[in-house]
Amino acid sequence: NFTGKYKGVEVSVGASGMGIPSIGIYSYELFTQYDVETIIRIGTCGAYTDELKVFDILNVEYAASESTYAQHAWGFSEDKLSHQGKVFETINECASDKALKTIPTTVHTSDIFYRKDQSLPEIAAKYNCSAVEMEAFALFANAQFLAKNAATLLTVSDIIPTGDMISADQRERALTPMIELALDTALRLD
Repeated sequence: NFTGKYKGVEVSVGASGMGIPSIGIYSYELFTQYDVETIIRIGTCGAYTDELKVFDILNVEYAASESTYAQHAWGFSEDKLSHQGKVFETINECASDKALKTIPTTVHTSDIFYRKDQSLPEIAAKYNCSAVEMEAFALFANAQFLAKNAATLLTVSDIIPTGDMISADQRERALTPMIELALDTALRLD
């Protein structure tokens, strides 16, 4: 974890681990034990469609999951949850001011990275999910239960149908626009 200054303002950046259980713990503790009001998760994702391209930046509007996390943790029966609070809109405004294109979308939050069946998972088809990642659903569930703010920004690193992907060398530089967007958005939050 790192707390420091970005453009003169103190911000904290920390890893959330991988997957629903890990971000479920980290985000809950940040919200409840450290009085954090807003979490902007950043990461990479695999696109389910070749309509997306590597390096595209997704601003997650909804996360759908077959996980029972939200149900068992907070009694939420929905399998699709929204970003929480105004940070989604603030990201869009900040991106527009930076002339940076972001794509609002619904993603599939999965517990599974490698799977035998390579067809589109049922829930991803049900909600027309454009990409897959592993954390947004739990983050949104915790924020909804605790009345906090949460958003997820993702850079497309892989196009699943075509096999296109960002190289290891490209990955570090490819994430910079998304990282700077998250930081600049944080500066605009109350």
